Amino acid sequence: MESGGESATVVVVGAGVCAGGVRKDDDASAGGFGCAMAMTRAGSGGSAGVVDSTRPSWWHGRVVRWAIAVAIAVAGVCYSSWVLEFVLPLGANPVRSFLSELDARGRADAWVFTAGDTITGTFALVAGIAGLVAFARRRLSTVGWVALACFGASTIADAQWPLHTCTPDPCPPSDDGMFPQLHQIHALTSTLAVMSIFVAMIAFSAAAFRYRRWPILRHSGLWILILGSGVTTWMMIADNLPGNYALGIAQRIQVGSMSLWLVALAVQIFVAERTVSGGVPAPPPASGEPRRP
Repeated sequence: MESGGESATVVVVGAGVCAGGVRKDDDASAGGFGCAMAMTRAGSGGSAGVVDSTRPSWWHGRVVRWAIAVAIAVAGVCYSSWVLEFVLPLGANPVRSFLSELDARGRADAWVFTAGDTITGTFALVAGIAGLVAFARRRLSTVGWVALACFGASTIADAQWPLHTCTPDPCPPSDDGMFPQLHQIHALTSTLAVMSIFVAMIAFSAAAFRYRRWPILRHSGLWILILGSGVTTWMMIADNLPGNYALGIAQRIQVGSMSLWLVALAVQIFVAERTVSGGVPAPPPASGEPRRP
């Protein structure tokens, strides 16, 4: 009986110390993780009930981050719904047409691309908000999660306010140009979506280098960011030049790079959560700072 009492006392004291320490631990991603493992080790010589009571907190934190990874992956895949233009009988010219034309009002099978963007925006918005809660808040990572949520909200709005088509089609010369959608509300939502995802890509990449974590974003993610930035520059320059310059291809590469980066982010979160050392989950990459002595 004395042995059991001492074990219980150690666990209670350890829990109190752990609770106080988590607030000061810059690398803790969820307050219950360190406490759970400390209490588990402290109670190893006593009652098994102590271990069972601490595991849910540790496990739920990991499940939340896995769910965030899945949501981001779904958003990335659905954001590539434009590839269905090569399957559906749309008759669009991928060299000259913009992706906004695929779900423009009155277009055949527009609902397919509208649904894809809506799903993308919903999952990105939820993942961005959940990321702020599930991961430790640091300046760069916080910017990334907020930008991801803004991307989700803008993409939802983008799907709900599609591009207006002209009657008769094509548009009169006064409304025509490289970017005819700039005359409509759809232009605002599209611009906000693109700006938001690029801010998220840059912020998370910078955080990965700053905190020396999330190696997938430091390598594959960085090259994807460079590719997306390059074609975006291509589009911005070509918009002010006479001719077409295959802007439809440029935009498809741009959006494709965004989708790939979202998938890379999702894979990185999932891999980071599976990386364990001595039973303790790896600290959340790109969302913590190096420990201070």
